[in-house]
Amino acid sequence: MIKPLYPCLWYDGNAKQAAEYYCSIFKSSKITAENPMVVTFELNGFKFMGLNGGPHYKFSPATSFVVECDTQEEIDYYWETLGDGGIYNQCGWLDDKFGMSWQIIPAVLPKLMSDPEKGPRVIQAFMQMTKFDIAALENA
Repeated sequence: MIKPLYPCLWYDGNAKQAAEYYCSIFKSSKITAENPMVVTFELNGFKFMGLNGGPHYKFSPATSFVVECDTQEEIDYYWETLGDGGIYNQCGWLDDKFGMSWQIIPAVLPKLMSDPEKGPRVIQAFMQMTKFDIAALENA
């Protein structure tokens, strides 16, 4: 296969609105093509297709996009912007105003969780969080 895989996201007539919203949040992002049925866009160099498929299917947390953040400021930014008008969930998960699930996580999380001594405390700490707090995880 020569071309990379990319997801097709099913919307109820508002695919362009969603693409514009996501492109406004992620730097180096743009809409690359559009017609009444689909809009293609790139977020940080990754291609997506938004399909105006109608009300038949909805997003669920079974599929989510992970935003790995290096700093607390990045976590705060993506948490607030993607979560605006949506629903905040536990453990860094949120559903944006279009219903898409996102995980806003610190890049250091896998390292902290893999520490045999500290890992269980880190897991216990983040299970109590909605938005991740890097300092609290590092101090767990």
